[in-house]
Amino acid sequence: MKEQNFKQTEIGKIPVDWDTKVIEKSVTLKARIGWQGLTTKEYLEIGDYCLITGTDFKNGYIDWDNCVYVEKLRFDQDKNIQIKNNDVLVTKDGTIGKVALVKNVIKPTTLNSGVFVLRPFVKDINSKFLFFVLNSFYFDTFISNITAGSTITHLYQKDFVKFRFVVPPLAEQEKIAEVLSDTDLWIESTEALLAKKRQIKKGAMQKLLSPKDDWEVRKLGEVAEYRRGSFPQPYGLEKWYDEHNGMPFVQVFDVAKNMKLKSTTKQRISDLAKNYSVFVAKGNLVLTIQGSIGRIALTQYDSYVDRTLLIFTNFKIPMDKVFFMYKVYELFQIEKIKAPGGTIKTITKEELSAFIFHFPKSLKTQQEIAEILTSMDLEIESLENRLQKARQLKQGMMQDLLTGKVRLV
Repeated sequence: MKEQNFKQTEIGKIPVDWDTKVIEKSVTLKARIGWQGLTTKEYLEIGDYCLITGTDFKNGYIDWDNCVYVEKLRFDQDKNIQIKNNDVLVTKDGTIGKVALVKNVIKPTTLNSGVFVLRPFVKDINSKFLFFVLNSFYFDTFISNITAGSTITHLYQKDFVKFRFVVPPLAEQEKIAEVLSDTDLWIESTEALLAKKRQIKKGAMQKLLSPKDDWEVRKLGEVAEYRRGSFPQPYGLEKWYDEHNGMPFVQVFDVAKNMKLKSTTKQRISDLAKNYSVFVAKGNLVLTIQGSIGRIALTQYDSYVDRTLLIFTNFKIPMDKVFFMYKVYELFQIEKIKAPGGTIKTITKEELSAFIFHFPKSLKTQQEIAEILTSMDLEIESLENRLQKARQLKQGMMQDLLTGKVRLV
C-alpha cells in the first residue's frame, strides 16, 4: 500500500479506512471484586462449576484440565463474570497482561479476582480480533508504558480502560482473526505432535535403557575416566574474556536440555585465560555438576570448559559414547526422583563414581540402542524447528495484518 493511503494516529500509522478506539468506549471490562469470604481452601478438585485463574492460561487459551472448581453459591455471586465462549480474558495480578480467548466451555465457569473479562459492546468489534490485538505489540507497548521503571504487579482498571487499539472494518477484522486462528491451530497441532513424540521417546528410553538379565553391572567410576574443567580466578575479570576473537567457553548455562551445547556460548575465553582452563575437542562428553546438575552433552564444537562441569576423557571398557550419554542422562533422572523435592543440589566426583551403571556387553547392542534414540531426537529437533518457524511466522503476520501493511480485502 502506498504511503498516502495511511494516516497518523496516537498509536502509529494505520490505513485511512481504519479507526482506533479505547476500551472504555467500546468494550465491557469486568472483574470479581473480592471473594466475599471465599479462600483458596474452598477450591474443589472436581465439581460442576469451573473457576479460571491466571495459572490456567496456556498459549493464549484456557487449559481446562488445570482448572479448579467452586460451589454453586460462589459461582452465582457475580453474574457479570460468568464466562462464555469468545470471551477475552486478561490477567491483572502477578504476571499482568497475559491474554486468553475462551473456547469450548463445557461447564458453568467463573473467574477469580486476578482476571478481567472483556466483551465488546459495540457492533463493529470482533471478539477474536480483539484477542489478537491484546496479544500483539500494541498491548505489549501499553503494558510497558504503564509499568516503566516500576515493580507494578497489578493492572488497574482505571489504566486498562485507556488502552487504544486499531479497528479495521468489521469484515476485515473477521478475516484477520480467521487467518491468525488458523495459524494458532497449526501451532497447536505441532505442539501436540511434539509432546506426543517426546512422550514416546521417554517411554523408549525407559524400555531400551532398563537393565536386562544379560547386561553387565559396574560402578560408573569403573566404566569411565573424567576430570573437572577449570578457569582462572576470580571470575569476571575483563582480561579472561574476548567476546570477538575468543574461543567458546562452556559453563553450566551453555549446556542445553537436549544433550547438546547451545549454538553459541554466553562467554568466550581470551588467549590469556586458556592456560587456566581445559580444552575439549568437538565430539566429547561433558556433564554439569553444579547449578542445573545432570545435564550432559556431546559437544558440537571445540571449546574450553569451566570447573562446574566434568569432562569424560576415556572409557576403561568398550563403550559406545552416545549410548553412554543417554544412560548417564537416564541415571540422573532416576536419582532426581530419589532426591528430596526432585532436585539434586550437589554432586561430587566420588558420588558420581558410585552410580550403578548397567550396560550391554555387546558394543553392537549399545550402538543399536543409541541409533534408535538418536533418530527419535532428530525427529523431535525437526519438530522443534518447525514450531519455532511457525511462531515466528505468526509474529510476522500479526505485525503486517494489525498495521495494515498487508490487507485481506
